Amino acid sequence: MDQSARNQYQILFERMLRCMADFEHFDREEFVRVLRELAALFRLSKGVTEFYQTVRAEKDGEGEVMIDYDTGKKDHPVLRHRILSRSKSVIISTLYMADDENPLEEEEREKLDLILRVLVHFIARNRFEDSVEKLGYYDDDGYPNTRFYLRFLDSLIEQGSLPAYTAACFNLRSFSAVNQEFGRKTGDLVFRNYFDALQAAAGDDGVVCRMGGDNFVMAFKKALTEKVLGLLSGTPVICDPKSGQRLLVSASAGILNIPAEEPAPEPGDIMGRAFAAMLAAKQNKETPVVYYDKEMISERKKTVQIHLLFPKALENNEFKVFYQPKVDIDTGKIVGAEALCRWFRDGHMVPPGEFIPVLERTSEICRLDFHMLELVCRDIRRWLDEGRQLVRVSVNLSRKHLSDVDLREHILEIVDRYQVPHESIEIELTETATEVGFQSLKRVAEELQKSGFCISVDDFGMGYSSLNLIREIPWNVLKIDRCFLPTDDEPEGSTTSLMYGHVIAMARDIGLECISEGVETPKQVEILRKNQCRLAQGFLYDKPLAVEDFELRLSQGYYRKGS
Repeated sequence: MDQSARNQYQILFERMLRCMADFEHFDREEFVRVLRELAALFRLSKGVTEFYQTVRAEKDGEGEVMIDYDTGKKDHPVLRHRILSRSKSVIISTLYMADDENPLEEEEREKLDLILRVLVHFIARNRFEDSVEKLGYYDDDGYPNTRFYLRFLDSLIEQGSLPAYTAACFNLRSFSAVNQEFGRKTGDLVFRNYFDALQAAAGDDGVVCRMGGDNFVMAFKKALTEKVLGLLSGTPVICDPKSGQRLLVSASAGILNIPAEEPAPEPGDIMGRAFAAMLAAKQNKETPVVYYDKEMISERKKTVQIHLLFPKALENNEFKVFYQPKVDIDTGKIVGAEALCRWFRDGHMVPPGEFIPVLERTSEICRLDFHMLELVCRDIRRWLDEGRQLVRVSVNLSRKHLSDVDLREHILEIVDRYQVPHESIEIELTETATEVGFQSLKRVAEELQKSGFCISVDDFGMGYSSLNLIREIPWNVLKIDRCFLPTDDEPEGSTTSLMYGHVIAMARDIGLECISEGVETPKQVEILRKNQCRLAQGFLYDKPLAVEDFELRLSQGYYRKGS
């Protein structure tokens, strides 16, 4: 290697190092030019870089192969370096020389070896950074995740531009039905196309990130709010590129107009507020979009307080069981009762609507259900010991129980501990809104019925495939939701009246016991009698009663006939 080549090598090597050291303003074009000049200086014909996520992937040849430089001449390898990282990723760089070129001199080989070692480590560092970025900030399907979102919000805080943005959290509506009807592959395509449409609406200054499942978070300039909300409310998305077939995709969304607070709200708090609004949107049947406001802040504080108070309230026996009678409308006789939960704290009753929905969002509702079952069994045991008349008592179980594979054993442990006859307990299960929930509901109902419990379906007509529900699941009792019961001012031939009559007739024909909820007027009793539904529950007879009042009512035995 002559002095002129050494000088050129020194200049090119320094240029290469300067490019590599300038992390913030890396000039890729200059870097490529330097590498090409170095390749020409050492008479190289080709340079190849391989990247593998694991050693197994390397053995299987499943990785990325990049040809960095190629003259197209017939060649052979002259230098090769392989790096195995701590995370077991592999980078291999190989240099080739044309067969008709003079072989490398010893000095040339040493200098080229140094260049290759430096290059491999530089490439390795960049590729490993890319891998860390991908693993840490993207999910398995390639969508940016919540870490990406929180980092984006952090950058807005640093720039002082956070108040110019709106945050959104949304859940795709009934998207599982798309997968069921069209298949997972089509579902994934629709999913991706909808995501891309939202990202396009958010623009280069905004982000869309996946929280998991069908849940997403967004951040976008406030000026784009109307455009984004239009897509969230419903947008046609291509599901078949060949035919151009489209599906309407919509979402339940929570919106937070990020306030100009001092200090700026934390990224996690921003996401939490938007998520709280999204939960409210999912429960709101009138509008799919809910804005986070002062009222929601108050509700959120109440929610937090309920979760904090619940364990101690359970320990202090603040939850009481109230019994609402079930009545035979022909005889006025009390034939059963529904056990309902009431919470008394500091001498005041907390309305069920304030704490039941909150507890139902977590497994805490299951603890409350088991507590109520225990209170009912304790009362029944006492009634048996006192020689009182027994009626069947129904106890509600939340849908949360459906994922408990040992639910039957948990119920049996409580009931058998008090030596309560199984037939004196009725388990009320609520319809579910999904196919998966339907199968779990079927399993639970069959197991409990085999154990001698009476099983009833609550709020019939409000959930998933109601007719399929009573065809496949072995119910004993059908509780007709109050929405099916005609009001006093409805004409006899109304849709509600016709549906009510057909539901009662169908249940009676297949051998189910029927009871109507929400009976409040004598005219409604006549509607029940006309449709041969003998059992009623509602304020016309009694509101839910404290145990002492219920025992008094039970000792009287009946209400006035036809009242």
